[in-house]
Amino acid sequence: MFEKWKKRYLTRGVDAKISLDLQIFMWQTIDEMPEERDYLQVFQLSKKNGLQVIQHTSEQPNFEKTYVVRVENSVNEKVYVIDDAKHCTMLLAEEY
Repeated sequence: MFEKWKKRYLTRGVDAKISLDLQIFMWQTIDEMPEERDYLQVFQLSKKNGLQVIQHTSEQPNFEKTYVVRVENSVNEKVYVIDDAKHCTMLLAEEY
């Protein structure tokens, strides 16, 4: 799952609400995960004291990691990244 040769897409909602820096950061965290990856990666983005908190989770295998980064415009959003075997798509939870 999430092989680097697959084309990667994002929805209009992600493009409008999530900065390019955060998009790239989320793709990189998936790339750096151990090889056995779930088809669905979940990112809960929240603001805390002017920082961006990113909670990255998946179910099979169970994975959870939290990052805190400084960005210009932090957001409160839930983002899904789905690998459907042909390509990978990043979308807001509300767009699912």
